[in-house]
Amino acid sequence: MPFTIDSARGIFPNTLSADAVPATIARFNQLSAEDQLALIWFAYLEMGKTITIAAPGAANMQFAENTMNQIRQMNFREQSQVMCDLANRVDTPISRTYGSWSANIKLGFWYQLGQWMEQGIVAPIPKGYQLSANAAAILQAIRNLESGQQITVLRNSVVDMGFEPSKTIERVAEPVVVPQEISQRVKVAIEGVDNPTILKYMDNLNANDFDALIELFAPDGALQPPFQKPIVGKDAVLRFFREECQNLKLIPERGIVEPAEDGFTQIKVTGKVQTPWFGAGVGMNMAWRFLLTPENKIFFVAIDLLASPKELLNLVR
Repeated sequence: MPFTIDSARGIFPNTLSADAVPATIARFNQLSAEDQLALIWFAYLEMGKTITIAAPGAANMQFAENTMNQIRQMNFREQSQVMCDLANRVDTPISRTYGSWSANIKLGFWYQLGQWMEQGIVAPIPKGYQLSANAAAILQAIRNLESGQQITVLRNSVVDMGFEPSKTIERVAEPVVVPQEISQRVKVAIEGVDNPTILKYMDNLNANDFDALIELFAPDGALQPPFQKPIVGKDAVLRFFREECQNLKLIPERGIVEPAEDGFTQIKVTGKVQTPWFGAGVGMNMAWRFLLTPENKIFFVAIDLLASPKELLNLVR
């Protein structure tokens, strides 16, 4: 076996990912809970002026309904305490419930809180509140990012909140969307790439056809999401697709194919991804770095949020 998952991560090493994103998230995590919550609120208000955020569907939020109703019935002081506990990752019943939710449910939770804060139902940021110097600097850093990078920072900031007593807890996710009918699917075309496995990867993901998608992977295959460690094994990768990738729209544009050792093939594709939360208004600049086995199965794929739009054209090895 010429490759391990670790060595596979080094294919196409000149790919420049948006390192400002994890750096900004790390700075955010060092803030006090109060500053974290205020920063989320200020960023929410500012982004709302330029980016249309899609309201979560009822089916997506059914698992959060009881918690949302609990918070709605609290007084402002109690509501503020709940939000601070979430930011501080305090072990409370609500923090545990929040920790069990998938990323999309967590995003829907904060979206609803933001709506209620605007309506005066949930405790607002005090009038005249001033961010600390550190928080103000981080807000400016977020302003300087591209829109796709901004939403990644804000997403990851709230996803890591709450309390998880164990990484083996049962994850609560929204219902899996029924795959799109074959007749309704629009097949992608990628300049420079006609490999059927790569084309099927894009098409199946766009159609929410995760059962067909996972069959493209080798049994010990792995997927590395942006700024995360690889997810190894078909069961774990399938769970990731179902929890994190519903209703994505992948728009691959161009790619490059190169032979690798012992009959393996490495392929890099660049393009954009649109999420259901922000729709066609925000396209995140992405690269997919595939390593395929001699049997044309996916041994490894890394998904990179790119540093800038010009990286879409950077297909050198």
